[in-house]
Amino acid sequence: MRKYRVNVNGTTYEVEVEEMTGAAVQAAASAAPAAAPAPAPAGDGEKILSPMPGNILDVRVAAGDAVKSGQVLMILEAMKMENEIMSPRDGRIASVHVKKGDAVEPDTLLCVIE
Repeated sequence: MRKYRVNVNGTTYEVEVEEMTGAAVQAAASAAPAAAPAPAPAGDGEKILSPMPGNILDVRVAAGDAVKSGQVLMILEAMKMENEIMSPRDGRIASVHVKKGDAVEPDTLLCVIE
């Protein structure tokens, strides 16, 4: 066990760190939960998910619309701020899963781009 003094934003903390070797490291690694998998694309499309909770103020695309990378797909209001949800790539909107006025949570499916 080693002791360290760490300064974080002007506050000093004393911490103890245990060095792990051999079997202890492998046991800790196998006990750690696996990382969550990345969202899988819907069919051949790319899922656009809500990055935060909020309300949909405006939906600017419809199924079948062609979109360009960086194009605003919808406006999400969160914490009294209007956030533009933009297309990550060129493509066509396969489906839209929200409408104006909907409340969404993080990772809510907003639309799918093919």
